[in-house]
Amino acid sequence: MIKDPERSEEHSQNAGDDIDEFADTQTLAGESDYDAEPRSDLEAETRRADENWDKYLRAVAELENFRKRAARDLENTRKFAIERFAGEVLGVADSLEMGIAAGEAADAVSLLEGKQATLKQLRKVLADFGVEELDPVGERFDPEFHEAMTMQPSADVAPGHVLTVIQKGYRINGRLLRPARVIVASEPHSGEA
Repeated sequence: MIKDPERSEEHSQNAGDDIDEFADTQTLAGESDYDAEPRSDLEAETRRADENWDKYLRAVAELENFRKRAARDLENTRKFAIERFAGEVLGVADSLEMGIAAGEAADAVSLLEGKQATLKQLRKVLADFGVEELDPVGERFDPEFHEAMTMQPSADVAPGHVLTVIQKGYRINGRLLRPARVIVASEPHSGEA
């Protein structure tokens, strides 16, 4: 086979053009694939970042709203914690006012009965709210719940026990509200007994 030099040159030139064209197509296709993938990945990651930022901002706003609501609820609790108690005590105040109004025309016995009824009503209100009276006559002196005003010798009450209560104490739900003020018995003097 004899090769025609012109034809051979033309063929090789055409083949070169084909190769250059193929290479350009591959380069363009490769570049577009290379550029397309990172751009779509970047766009997807940007969208995810934006969504996460939006979720973060919503969570921060929700937390701030919760904090404000909790602070408002706490303030209302402080303001109105004794509302029910105050409502109950108003009944006691009404009873006292009626007793005072009736006092001018009443005799001593009915006034005493009215005071006793009012005191009973007050004690019931206190008990309903967990307030317990401490009247420790005859009990062993307990510095946690009693305040010793003085000591007095006694043959009737054991030493270290409460002889007399000067002022009753109170606990609220087991916690000391006010200690009972008491006189504590001590050993009787040697001449007594």
